[in-house]
Amino acid sequence: MTIVVTKIYSKNNFHKHTFCIWKEILFTKINDLKISYTSQSGSQYIFTAEGLYRISNHWGRVANCHWRLIPLDQFKSQAKIVGFANWSDFYSNDDTSKLFFIEVNFEKQEASFYHKLSADNKQNVVIRNAKETAKTIRTIKQVFTETDWAKHLNYNDLDSFRKEIIIELVNSERSFLEIKKAYLK
Repeated sequence: MTIVVTKIYSKNNFHKHTFCIWKEILFTKINDLKISYTSQSGSQYIFTAEGLYRISNHWGRVANCHWRLIPLDQFKSQAKIVGFANWSDFYSNDDTSKLFFIEVNFEKQEASFYHKLSADNKQNVVIRNAKETAKTIRTIKQVFTETDWAKHLNYNDLDSFRKEIIIELVNSERSFLEIKKAYLK
């Protein structure tokens, strides 16, 4: 039996090599709260016992962290948005360790990544490092939006084929080229 020790995050260390999925909230939720800290880039933070609020116009790669925002609506670049994360939503992060897995929403044609210790990791999935994860997500986007990649491959229905290829990309460590070779005409 393997015991996993998870680091406990707080206002003192949440910004040091972490991965977190923040949830957008309305500004009205923080009207009565006082800003605890303002970063050099202008992001503002409000610390609470449960977690923290972040008011910012930039998300994603933040210094040495990967912070993803789940928006209420479509993400509006450069608009100041309030996100909230519980302290338990932070996980250790570095660029070389295999820490991430990918999930795909075929209806929305979107791929998202999650930390291997997150509650969403309920199935046996391929765990990748940050670079491999980003590359696989770019390839999935290409499969969803382009057709040139399928030009010399053997398939009947492109939409079904896209799904089959994406499932293989997510659930194996084989490269896109290796996967495509199996379908050559």
